[in-house]
Amino acid sequence: MIQDRLLIFRCKNGCRAAFRRIYEMYESDLRTLAANLLDDKAAAEDVVHDVFVSFLKVVDRLELRSSLAGYLKTCVANRARDYLRTRQRQTIAVNNAEQVIPGNDGPVRLVIQSEELQKLGFAMSKIPYEQREAIVLHLHGQMKFKTIARLQNVSIKTAHTRYRAGLDGLKLILNSEVQE
Repeated sequence: MIQDRLLIFRCKNGCRAAFRRIYEMYESDLRTLAANLLDDKAAAEDVVHDVFVSFLKVVDRLELRSSLAGYLKTCVANRARDYLRTRQRQTIAVNNAEQVIPGNDGPVRLVIQSEELQKLGFAMSKIPYEQREAIVLHLHGQMKFKTIARLQNVSIKTAHTRYRAGLDGLKLILNSEVQE
């Protein structure tokens, strides 16, 4: 958090290296978060770059109240939601290409992991967007339910209920696949 504040201070004073450091620290994680929300690698990259451009525009006025990572994740979630609204899409799936698969496993394990990610992506596309968003923001974005609730403009209990309902929906979908 102190490092974030120092980097923001340096950005406010025009230090390009500070902005480059912020970008390097958070870009990959933010791109993965956006890809999980949008199911579109190109759109995820656009969203993340838009967030960084917007960040540069407001850095002079930015008063960071929490972590920079949390702020940027919230920006990505909002920008992803705006993107989905403009495309008038109702459903998304997890982007398998953005998932990290360890490189030390053998080819059989990689095939199994890839198949499991496809099944998870399919299941994620079947649950409502609000539930999917709560799951992705909590598990991948490591956001607390209070932050998710504020982002979704709902109560903390509703955010938690969406998360739990989403997990139950995933469990039901994945278990029904196993029984087939």
